[in-house]
Amino acid sequence: MFAFLLIVQSLVAISLIGTILMQRSEGGGLGVGGSSSGFMTARGAADFLTRSTAVLGGIFIVLSILMAALAGVSRQAPTLDSSLANKVQSSRPAPADQQPAATPKPTTPANDTAPAVPLAQ
Repeated sequence: MFAFLLIVQSLVAISLIGTILMQRSEGGGLGVGGSSSGFMTARGAADFLTRSTAVLGGIFIVLSILMAALAGVSRQAPTLDSSLANKVQSSRPAPADQQPAATPKPTTPANDTAPAVPLAQ
């Protein structure tokens, strides 16, 4: 269900981008000239694009909220595939006679007022 909604939202987003890019900033819509008695006048195209932008934007918002709700409800506990980790550990046996190396004790400087990093002169 989530994958289907994701595909629908992608198609709505692409349609919304195309609809917005077809509009003219002056409100002419498509920039198509012609007679005023034609099927799609400049004003009719602008009205159509404005309404379709509003409808597509509303659908996009509703789908976003619906997908967020579905993602929250269908949350599953994270599962880790430990089959590879078990193979790596079992294929390399750990030596029993080795002990971890001793870490050297940090030395403190004799003069506490000396800078830790020598300054360039």
